[in-house]
Amino acid sequence: MKDMSVDSVLVVGSASVHTWRFLAGIAPHASKVYLACNGEVPEAWRPPNLAGTLQVDFGLRALGTARRLRDWVRQVRPAIVQVHQANSVAWHARRALTGLSVPWVLTAWGSDVLLLPRRGRWLRQMVSANLEAASAVTSDSLHMAAVIRTLAPVARMEVVNFGMDALPAAPRLAEKPLNVLSCRLHKPLYRIDAIVRAWAEVEADPALAGWTLTVAASGEESGRLQALAGSLGLSRLQFTGFVTPEVLAGLYQQARVFVSVPESDATSISLLEAMGHGCLPVLSNLPANLEWVLDGINGMIVEDVARLGAALRAALGRAADDAVLSGAAALNRRLVEQKGLHRPNMARFAALYRALLDGT
Repeated sequence: MKDMSVDSVLVVGSASVHTWRFLAGIAPHASKVYLACNGEVPEAWRPPNLAGTLQVDFGLRALGTARRLRDWVRQVRPAIVQVHQANSVAWHARRALTGLSVPWVLTAWGSDVLLLPRRGRWLRQMVSANLEAASAVTSDSLHMAAVIRTLAPVARMEVVNFGMDALPAAPRLAEKPLNVLSCRLHKPLYRIDAIVRAWAEVEADPALAGWTLTVAASGEESGRLQALAGSLGLSRLQFTGFVTPEVLAGLYQQARVFVSVPESDATSISLLEAMGHGCLPVLSNLPANLEWVLDGINGMIVEDVARLGAALRAALGRAADDAVLSGAAALNRRLVEQKGLHRPNMARFAALYRALLDGT
């Protein structure tokens, strides 16, 4: 196989677990990596070949950031620059890289192109200019790639997601308890309140008396969500707060159903993880979700979140049947194995870098 490694990669991104995972995942494909970020990379995610870091402010008012980035690029001379998010992060990076000969890849995360351009003409123009200036753009879903093409005439497009770390051992479905898992952030975008209200319908159904709901993660709405659950008198709902990846893996293993109904989303890692662990997904009707789940085949798509309660009750009826859950789980695990694993997808990023450097 042709060696797709590159000499050096500069990763530019915000302080996020997604940036940390990418940094650690791409590092084996480069002799050395650099990071420009607005926070310190946690020790657990620091690759051994991390040759240097630059801490910067990605806010729109931080007008000196582009100059600092430009000076640092000239100093470390990366072979390629990888920028995460088409928002202000890319705005600073674009201005820093203008006129330099280094190619750069812009990876959109979802809200950058699905939501931000709707918030005003200037923001739309900024996102469009960022996309158009990049040597290549990557998207984690076909839907997002199509939206990107409506925003800018991109030079090159690749559809590749960050992927889940590894496919876990095949789940022992007969040992899974009757549990539902929600693990998206407690922000308005993710509509966890709709899940809590839908759960009240489940608790009111005597046929589903054995089921429980685990609401993991945290966020600005955590307190309000707990108050809502209390006002509804829910007794089979547990809030865990923030959990480590290891604990989260255990929660997937202990769940038969995964529920996620955001208003907007691209391909979420949590969906891939749930599919890999043998959970039946119950999802909002978003184009990116439809690239992974067919309603009634390997999960359920909720057309109207106002009717989530009925959809969730139907899903629990299916997921309680080991034979039905086994068929969906087998298909979902094959899909994740084919296109949703971190290591092979990082190799695809490396191949893109090599192609840009080789002019192919």
